[in-house]
Amino acid sequence: MLEEFEGIIQGHRDGHGFVVRDSGDPDVYLPPNEMRAVLHKDRVKVRIVRSDRRGRPEGRVLEIIERSQQPIIGRLLQESGVWLVAPEDKRYGQDVLIPKGATGTAKTGQVVVVELTEPPALFGQPVGRVIEVLGEVDDPGMEIEIAVRKYGVPHEFSEACLGEAKALPDKVRPTDKRARVDLTDIPLVTIDGEDARDFDDAVYCEPARVGRGKGWRLLVAIADVSHYVQTGSGIDIDAYDRATSVYFPRRVIPMLPEKLSNGLCSLNPEVERLCMVCDMMINAKGEIHAYQFYPAVMWSHARFTYTEVAAILANTRGPEATRRKDLVPHLLDLHDVYRALLAARHTRGAVDFETTETQIVCDDSGRIEKIVPRTRNDAHRLIEEAMLAANVCSADFIAQGKHPGLFRVHEGPTPEKRELLANYLKAMGVGLSISDEPTPGEFQAIAEATKERPDSQQIHTMLLRSMQQAIYTPINSGHFGLAFEAYTHFTSPIRRYPDLLVHRVIKAILGQSRYQLPALPTPGEAHTKLARRLASRVKEPTEKPRKASAETQAWEAAGLHCSANERRADEASRDVEAWLKCKYMREHLGEEFGGVVSSVTSFGLFVTLDAMYVEGLVHITELGGEYFKFDESRQELRGERTGIRYAIGSRVRVQVSRVDLDGRKIDFRLVNEGEDPLLRAPRDKTGAGPQGAGGKSSGRGASRDRQAGTAAKGGKNPERQARSPEPPTRSPIQALKASVKKASAKKKASKGRKTHR
Repeated sequence: MLEEFEGIIQGHRDGHGFVVRDSGDPDVYLPPNEMRAVLHKDRVKVRIVRSDRRGRPEGRVLEIIERSQQPIIGRLLQESGVWLVAPEDKRYGQDVLIPKGATGTAKTGQVVVVELTEPPALFGQPVGRVIEVLGEVDDPGMEIEIAVRKYGVPHEFSEACLGEAKALPDKVRPTDKRARVDLTDIPLVTIDGEDARDFDDAVYCEPARVGRGKGWRLLVAIADVSHYVQTGSGIDIDAYDRATSVYFPRRVIPMLPEKLSNGLCSLNPEVERLCMVCDMMINAKGEIHAYQFYPAVMWSHARFTYTEVAAILANTRGPEATRRKDLVPHLLDLHDVYRALLAARHTRGAVDFETTETQIVCDDSGRIEKIVPRTRNDAHRLIEEAMLAANVCSADFIAQGKHPGLFRVHEGPTPEKRELLANYLKAMGVGLSISDEPTPGEFQAIAEATKERPDSQQIHTMLLRSMQQAIYTPINSGHFGLAFEAYTHFTSPIRRYPDLLVHRVIKAILGQSRYQLPALPTPGEAHTKLARRLASRVKEPTEKPRKASAETQAWEAAGLHCSANERRADEASRDVEAWLKCKYMREHLGEEFGGVVSSVTSFGLFVTLDAMYVEGLVHITELGGEYFKFDESRQELRGERTGIRYAIGSRVRVQVSRVDLDGRKIDFRLVNEGEDPLLRAPRDKTGAGPQGAGGKSSGRGASRDRQAGTAAKGGKNPERQARSPEPPTRSPIQALKASVKKASAKKKASKGRKTHR
């Protein structure tokens, strides 16, 4: 019997599609004729009917189980009296017909949100109505308006939430201070970036006797959001729905209303604030000797920036130190405990790769001015180690209290990734490898042993990519990357819902009570729906109780929900950054840049430009007139005739040849030394160019959430992008005009007249 299964449709701009299986098994290809009656994100039942020449499965849609309820965003067009919306997300594959009277106030060319009234059929296009007008395509911030709707990011607070926020006090009241430790005389300070608007953590350190030796007392004070956000309240329901704040260039969609995120729950300088404190005793080896949690009231004595603290640590007699003379000794103590914590990090073998993160700098109209690397200094690392210590104590406190809660779990590499990495290390002649049950220390040992090699960047990239994504789950199985037996998130309840839940659980344990999750999500249906949604991306822990209680199910559902929405936020942010980078690179069409190969696939090379920090694809057809073979074990392309090799870390020179704004893709062509510049004519600025460029542009495969921000990201399976070449990009209006022109030409030809196109 032929295999049947359920899954979610993943469309492709060329008209074909894929079914992402609930089981996480390889995706199944759907030819264009199978995509006519379905749309991107529909849930279907499929039967595998054949395999292609490479053994990949091809399917047939048996049943449409559930239509996607997500609205479609696109541009409203009119041609020959017919209204239609061309979807901004080309994976939908079909334009949506809009009946007369269903356009609302929208005008031709505007970006609109469409609700489907009739799904597509084998011989009919989908029909819909305009439910929201976003504005003109070139309006500042339009890319963000599109992204929040495209990915279903909640961006408007409910009336109940806003009403409750309005009723909150403007400052800490005397009644709020009851049963709290008064820390207002302790010189706690916040250390954040220059552009930070909310401050949810403050730190203080002093030398202390720990056991029989020297050590430190480290205080990490976190805004007490749980005091103001009650379980099941309007604010709580909205916060759970969002699950996280979403960060875009020049704009943040917060998890909590501004009165809380920038006011009552922000540890602003020189005002009283309520907080939850993790009070730790740390010995000279950087080990946490003891800790306690308690609610407190604090007074931030200063708002420091990372740059300012780094300057003070570098020169205690400089102008920055002179201005903050009273606080300098405490900063030096913080630096001392940081160095001890860092030593403990190395001892336990935590994985520590230095990666380049970038920041997009925009002008007032939202256009990119430049892309710059984010420089991490000791101030960044100091705060990071302090937060890690508080998070570890939180996880231990919940585990010791035997109370259900959410852990931040990061499991080791899957067997497939482990085998791929082991083969790669062997092929590259690295003397070390990983065991069948690898430890973080093995990864760190390989990183240390290869850091002086010329191909160290390539090796470290492969180590990084072999790891899984972290998830929230009530079943603790440790954090592989950080080498912690138990880890959770406690330090950012303003912007992460799991942290808010952790605060509530800690308070419940302190009060010798039990915290009950809010009614949302209900165990059962919600759990099943969320588990399906994450099935192919987030694996549930293998050691799950056979018969989970209703309480455990509810915590699992909350963990799945928060994990899913964390990825949703990442995808929306990446989409906006990719759009901005594509628009930025359209101004550099035809220009040449040096770059480094950042990824190698069977269909080409992804290259990151040195000066721009932008990634694009050099398609395999642009590598020269010979056959290139992909070596998976070495992660390289090798020319069979010349033996030339391209691997991660290879330096190349490229020309920006094509930019596809709709597809969020950038194409490069390789520039050979001594090549005549006249032979490298740039494409026009719309991105439409000759097919000789190979015509195939592809997104990169699934990447870990810390590797966000590249401008050439596509679906999670590179084969989806590589199966069929893409035609030169045309705007929806151009495509519509071309089809009308073609129909008109056929009509004239049938009447016996000559047609000239």
